[in-house]
Amino acid sequence: MPVNLNTYHTLVFDCDGVILDSNAVRARAFYNAALPYGKQYAEALETYHILHGGVSRYVKFEVLLRDMVGVPVTTEAMTALLQAFTLEATLGLLSCTIAPKLEVLRQATPGVRWMLVSGADQQELRSVFATRNIAAWFDGGIFGSPDSKDDILRRELDNGNLSLPALFFGDSRYDHQAATGAGLDFVFVHGWTDVVGWQAYCDEHQIQTVETLAQAMS
Repeated sequence: MPVNLNTYHTLVFDCDGVILDSNAVRARAFYNAALPYGKQYAEALETYHILHGGVSRYVKFEVLLRDMVGVPVTTEAMTALLQAFTLEATLGLLSCTIAPKLEVLRQATPGVRWMLVSGADQQELRSVFATRNIAAWFDGGIFGSPDSKDDILRRELDNGNLSLPALFFGDSRYDHQAATGAGLDFVFVHGWTDVVGWQAYCDEHQIQTVETLAQAMS
């Protein structure tokens, strides 16, 4: 269903499953990073990741170590997990599909600020988007972990970079909760989501949905 995007001052986008078809890339990278601890923990982390879409990898690896494996969360263990994850995920992000007609959408909203707010690593996102020549479209900035989406949205609202009215395009429950908690409108992009039961969730909360970003253009 089309949205009148030019009524908004800011459009905020999640990355995985919205801008990039990268949910499967992330899930597999979490699995393989955790595999040295055993297949059962790799599977458990992959499941946890899917159930908690949009949450920082730092939090997820802490959960793996502390709550699943039952070992101390040390700098050495976190560094090894983060390095293994980043290596695999970055390669996937550089080759996965970009949302169809994203450039057309950018051209159709010339007076609207674009911002990326993701649970992925901020430095990684900025590097990948620059390499793929789409970074300049996000004139409001590209933001990610270790800061949470809640903290990023609050900070950018406070400093005036994120101006209301604003619309958040996401593909997870956390995206919806973070967006509405910060006073933003929300559209669920379901074409690439890995959220089980997304339709029931959207029906329950009366959330507008589109299959792709291209469908949001009026």
